[in-house]
Amino acid sequence: MSSQNIYILGIESSCDDTAASVIYNGRILSNVIATQKIHEEYGGVVPELASRAHQQNIVPVVDQALKKANIKKDQLNAIAFTRGPGLMGSLLVGTSFAKSLAFGLNIPLIDVNHMQAHILAHFIDEEGFDKPQFPFLAMTISGGHTQIVKVASYFDMTVIGETIDDAVGEAYDKSGKILGLGYPAGPEIDRRAQLGNPKAYKFTRPKVAGLNFSFSGLKTAILYFIQRETKVNPNFITENLNDICASIQYTIIGILMDKLKMATKETGIKRIAIGGGVSANSGIRQILKESEQKFGWTTYIPKFEFTTDNAAMIAIVGYLKYLNQDFAQHDTLASARLKI
Repeated sequence: MSSQNIYILGIESSCDDTAASVIYNGRILSNVIATQKIHEEYGGVVPELASRAHQQNIVPVVDQALKKANIKKDQLNAIAFTRGPGLMGSLLVGTSFAKSLAFGLNIPLIDVNHMQAHILAHFIDEEGFDKPQFPFLAMTISGGHTQIVKVASYFDMTVIGETIDDAVGEAYDKSGKILGLGYPAGPEIDRRAQLGNPKAYKFTRPKVAGLNFSFSGLKTAILYFIQRETKVNPNFITENLNDICASIQYTIIGILMDKLKMATKETGIKRIAIGGGVSANSGIRQILKESEQKFGWTTYIPKFEFTTDNAAMIAIVGYLKYLNQDFAQHDTLASARLKI
């Protein structure tokens, strides 16, 4: 890494978390996140409410990130921000703020792809966490995305498999809604899955060609199954909730692992890194660790705080781009559907 002293401010506002982080030569000095609780009432993110909350949160969050890092804003070398993909209104708040701040401080602006950032979060200097060697396979799993990416170098990435409909996080949330659980449902399903029998109920895994995923059929199968069972026994959900959650989680993890195994066979790459909010799931983490013994894989699982949307991952990409002098123009536009 560089011998210069480089401070990068990262700003993340792609969905419903307003986040800011300061990184110094690859090491995180602060990582501040303001989570928007308002969406829980609606069982999902409401875009209009999200962008309003970002407008309220962004100044105090950035201010706190600088204070925690114990630096002044004029010590910053560049501002990195999430350009996309994400919710357009939310992205615009972060983009406009980053542009204004960079312009006011007369320092470079760096645009970051949110999906690349989930993968490159593995390169944050963090004690006890190894960085993957190139090439490796990254599986990005979150509320909005499910992808398998072949990573040849920091900025040479190829998507080799992705969802054709719902993302894995949506499968968790929609299943949770059917079961009457709160939003987001993933952590609660994961918690209950550890108390239940994963083979209590069998759900069919969708057959999708190649390395692509599909989760909408599974969601429908779960809905019909619950409707059928509650007709017979109105208390079916409450009496069997842990077993239902364990069976759903077992099926979802099975779908992900089938594709990962296929990807390692096709590419010959046995280094696997995971990222995205769903990578915090204990079942996924456990089965990946077991795969090291079983298939001879080397697996990289990020620190919890770098799995969900956060600005530290934006800051590390900003740092790597800064070393390449890869800067954005001030007329760079946010893009809701930005590809890797």
